Amino acid sequence: NEIRYLLVNATTRRDAENNIVGVVGVAQDVTEASKHDRAVSAMANELRQLVDTANAPIFGIDVHGNVNEWNDKTAEITGFTKEEAFGKPLVSAFIMPKLRQSVEEVMHNALLGRGTSNYELDFCTKTDQ
Repeated sequence: NEIRYLLVNATTRRDAENNIVGVVGVAQDVTEASKHDRAVSAMANELRQLVDTANAPIFGIDVHGNVNEWNDKTAEITGFTKEEAFGKPLVSAFIMPKLRQSVEEVMHNALLGRGTSNYELDFCTKTDQ
C-alpha cells in the first residue's frame, strides 16, 4: 500500500433548483512534490545541525550588519548565547574597538559579493577575555 498526497478543493453540488445535493471534489496529486518538500526539509535540518554543531565558530549578519547566525562554537568562544547575539550589530557589539573599522569594511565588501579570506578577527567575550 502506498500513500498518495492529494490537494483537494471541495465545492457544493446543486441541482437545477439550487438545492444542495452533495459535494464535488477536485483533487490534484501532489505526492511527488510532497516527497520533494520533505526531502528538502530534511536536508535543511541536516545542514542546520551541521552549522550549529560545527567545531568552528560560524556567525553571520544580515544586510544591516545585525547578527542572524551564531552557532554553538561561537557561543562557546564568546560566552554570548545565540539568543543574546541575534539581532545585535556584529561590529559594534562583538568586535574589539581597534578593529571595528576594518571589520566593517570586510563585512561591507562581503555584502557586495567581494569575499575576504583568512582575515584575523578579535571578538569581545562576555567576560572580556
